[in-house]
Amino acid sequence: MNFQVLTPALVAHLEEIVGAAFVLTAQRTEAAEYAGYGRDHTEDLHYAPEVVVKPANAGQVSQIVRLCHENHIPVTARGAGTGLSGGALPLHQGLVLSTERLNKIIEIDERNLQATVEPGVINEVFQRAVQEVGLFYPPDPASKGSCFLGGNLAHSSGGPKAVKYGTTKDYVLNLQVVLPTGELIWTAANTLKNSTGYNLTQLMVGSEGTLGIITKVVFRLLPFPKHNVLMLVPFRQEAQAAEAVAAVFRAGIIPSGMEFMEREAIAWSSDYLQIPLTLPNDITAHLLIELDGQDLDQLYKEAEQVYEVLGNYDVGEILLADNATQKDELWRIRRNIGNAVRYNSVYKEEDTVVPRAELPTLLKGVKEIGRHYGFKSVCYGHAGDGNLHVNIIRGDLSDDMWNVGLRQPITEIFELCVKLGGTISGEHGIGLVQKGYIGIALPEANLHLMRGIKQVFDPHGIMNPGKIWTTD
Repeated sequence: MNFQVLTPALVAHLEEIVGAAFVLTAQRTEAAEYAGYGRDHTEDLHYAPEVVVKPANAGQVSQIVRLCHENHIPVTARGAGTGLSGGALPLHQGLVLSTERLNKIIEIDERNLQATVEPGVINEVFQRAVQEVGLFYPPDPASKGSCFLGGNLAHSSGGPKAVKYGTTKDYVLNLQVVLPTGELIWTAANTLKNSTGYNLTQLMVGSEGTLGIITKVVFRLLPFPKHNVLMLVPFRQEAQAAEAVAAVFRAGIIPSGMEFMEREAIAWSSDYLQIPLTLPNDITAHLLIELDGQDLDQLYKEAEQVYEVLGNYDVGEILLADNATQKDELWRIRRNIGNAVRYNSVYKEEDTVVPRAELPTLLKGVKEIGRHYGFKSVCYGHAGDGNLHVNIIRGDLSDDMWNVGLRQPITEIFELCVKLGGTISGEHGIGLVQKGYIGIALPEANLHLMRGIKQVFDPHGIMNPGKIWTTD
């Protein structure tokens, strides 16, 4: 694509649309603040935009995008910058469109169990707002305290609750979207059933900002589960921890959370948070298992069934969290593993996913590949849905191995995922850092269709260029 630069006249036009205070340039913005718009949580990547624009409503977004379309200016939509695939980085500079001012919860419809929100609302803020009226929005990424719902939509994010309740895509009824031409559309209707034309809603969810910019969302909600039971289960063999996951489901239990943490993951996180946690020397991995529902007696019966299943494995003393504080601490440890790994070492995180029964084979394969190529990995993730986060630790690897040599073992990890019936990303998306591997998961026929869809939506190729499947 032949993109154009943002001229002073175009910058002035942007200021007319949103106000000068909401147009940031490197020349007149504090350096650290401006640099932040060229980074996310993906390794140490940085791509500086030419300008950052902060619209306040869909009308302003439409005007901005139309201006960029007419002048061939690349547009990268950005949420909170918590992504782990480089999806919101302005690879071709141009304009970063920040959704931070699009942060309103417009309506919570208690009669229909729906809510209409803007994409800049923080996930946990939304969860708490609906909980106050007895409703439940389940998707809960580890970064839920800071990530935006728009970013969750861009990657169809998951989180621990996905094992029982599904991911972001399962709660979207309708989207207001600004197309790359500036046209504003709704993708569907605010109904639970819709068999009217192509499913543009689900096409937009997970498209990583390459087809348009979401400006409003209608979510479906559930009644809030009143009770939960949480247990931390230590295993003496990490392979058995992975095997026990599928066994719990075969026993007829569907947990609301089923998280795998190998020893170093939980140890690093508890140390990072300064939460005391005793880890006997013979323990190699843990499962964090949550059950939730409306009937506490029924949950205790299900917990007894889980104990029966676990009796078939070599486990240590099971901790049953007996109060809200202890439950919160255990979940904080799990949710902060990524931060703890980042604090301890330079790393690369791969977001692998396989059918849950194949998790032991995947875990074994990851460790074998690491031994063969001489790197250490710290693994954890949403075991209940087969989603394993593989953190490759830099350690004493050479620059050449770190920057180039790791491509082959990462390829082998992804090939193993596909061989086992999985794919190369469960919730982080492809973005920038995984696009070189997408051919492992998708054949050329699929990629050809994706290119055709992109061309229909975005004929000038301005929306988040250089991501997912492109070669530029």
